[in-house]
Amino acid sequence: MAVSKAQQKAVNKYVRDNYDRVNVNMPKGQKETVKAHAEARGESVNAFINRAVLETMERDNAGEVGA
Repeated sequence: MAVSKAQQKAVNKYVRDNYDRVNVNMPKGQKETVKAHAEARGESVNAFINRAVLETMERDNAGEVGA
């Protein structure tokens, strides 16, 4: 089923109002490696990158406790 212009406009407004965008640059070819890794785990690239960032921040912050 095709998405109407009104539906797409509503989706775009929701995304704009509820999410921040971050562009990620990586060397040529790495995008496909990341995509394959995410798909192998049943995740989208977006979900994988979000998880990777959050897990890394948690790990980094755990090392700061008691410092």
